[in-house]
Amino acid sequence: MLLETFQPSLDPLGSPWLSALVAALPIVAMLVTLGGLRWKAHLAGPFSWLVALLVAMTVFGMPPLLALSTSVHGFVYGIFPIIWILVAAIWMYEVTVAAGRFEDLKRTFFLISDDPRILGLLIAFCFGGLLEALAGFGAPVAITAAMLVAIGFAPLRSALIALLANTVPVAFGAVGLPVLMAARTGGFDDVLAISPITGRLTALLCLVVPFLLLAVMDGRRGLRECWPFGLVVGVSFGITKWIVSATPLYNLTEVFAAVFSLVVTIVFLRLWHPTGGEEAAARIGIPIDPSLEGEGTRVVEVDADASGLTPQRIFMAVVPYLLVIVVFAIAALPPIKAALASTDIRIAWPGLSGLLDSAGNPAAHQTYTFAWASTPGILLAFVAIVTGLIYKMTLPAILGVLWTNVKKMRFAMLTIGSVVALAYVMGDSGQTLTLGMFFAAAGLAYPFVAPVLGWIGTYVTGSDTSANILFSGLQSGVGAQIAPGSHLDVEQMRALLVGSNAAGGVVGKMISPQSLTIAATAIGIPGSESTILRRIIGWSFALLALLCLLSGLMSTPVLSWLLP
Repeated sequence: MLLETFQPSLDPLGSPWLSALVAALPIVAMLVTLGGLRWKAHLAGPFSWLVALLVAMTVFGMPPLLALSTSVHGFVYGIFPIIWILVAAIWMYEVTVAAGRFEDLKRTFFLISDDPRILGLLIAFCFGGLLEALAGFGAPVAITAAMLVAIGFAPLRSALIALLANTVPVAFGAVGLPVLMAARTGGFDDVLAISPITGRLTALLCLVVPFLLLAVMDGRRGLRECWPFGLVVGVSFGITKWIVSATPLYNLTEVFAAVFSLVVTIVFLRLWHPTGGEEAAARIGIPIDPSLEGEGTRVVEVDADASGLTPQRIFMAVVPYLLVIVVFAIAALPPIKAALASTDIRIAWPGLSGLLDSAGNPAAHQTYTFAWASTPGILLAFVAIVTGLIYKMTLPAILGVLWTNVKKMRFAMLTIGSVVALAYVMGDSGQTLTLGMFFAAAGLAYPFVAPVLGWIGTYVTGSDTSANILFSGLQSGVGAQIAPGSHLDVEQMRALLVGSNAAGGVVGKMISPQSLTIAATAIGIPGSESTILRRIIGWSFALLALLCLLSGLMSTPVLSWLLP
């Protein structure tokens, strides 16, 4: 039997705005069902996938076999590696809880400061940035959200903080992979044509996000009492990003930024102390959504007394996180990274040999890569097992913790699998690029909306890397078209738009259904995704608007001096 060949049309209805409107239906379905109708994510995800499937087959003309096959491919990719990474990250954390070592870690944090707002910034922003730099793929949100609950934050508040903090470092996460793929897909031989632009845009976000985090933690009082610390965190992180992103060490931008910011802020705490920490500790443990009372949301009693902590107990408490840093740093070394990648198993996915991209080339999804050793999941699993052995747990006990968490995450598996299936069928049918072409018609005003494509791409796929692969070629092409009538030359405009795409993706990450499910699972309240989305989507829109303004002004004499 001959397999059907399919090349997506980017304007199936003969009207760009009408085609884009129909292409947006799956995204609208997800936002309405999850945020408006308050469906559980494991119901909203499959429903939105079904909408994408119907649009692909009925409007974009995708053969049913191809549409179903690429959906299954996406679902499998959602399970491995994405769910596997989430399972491994939470497994590592739960091993420390089962061994009784997390109590010491909580008390160790309070050696730095007895103010939970300070600790919240250090954990979510600085340590989370380091985890994003080394691991990515949802691990930072899973780990930091669980840690915030452990030091006394109400679970829902912990999820909001972890998601909001996991914006600034995303473009250079996973050792610089997103910005590297942006440059390659955008047709640039040198990634340093792109990375400084993305670095500067996200560095400017560093002047905003720490203050938003303080507001989420403790409202106006938190801003009033802790703004000097937020300023030091943001400035130290942002300056480091600005500098390192323009060097050959661009792929370590977040590593340098996180470590330098952590050191600077700890030194700063020797000179300055916030007020109102004790009262804040009581407030941050109060649920911010009474409807979730009794579903894991509670005031957590935190023992801040560090007496009895010996250097050995402190070391043992931080062993898992030291191991994460060491293991991921070693895995990021080029020879080790290449060796791990050489073990990838590539499989021709059944039923997709006739699938083409919009340019007529074989689509990337024709092949499934079983990256069993080169994804963060296997490294996190290794850390979990080694941590358990160091804590003198038996191997059956360690594996028992894993099995318990796998059972808890069955709905998360359905959610993330269906969302990635949605992303695959939208991308392969042409729906996602149709949306991109619609925005690209804005002409000279386009730089003011360029980050929106990165935002949409990351919202749909859950990955800034995927969003860059999806849209960087389009961004580069639009830049070449509109440059002649603008303030910038062709190369500058192309680089600005591709860099803006990568930056726009970072603020779409926090509302991606994948990220919402990871956060809800990490705080122990599966099914709270709709509540989290309603609480955080406003921040995503606000930060996106800021990036659009910056990107647009950088194409004019007003801020073009920010370009490298």
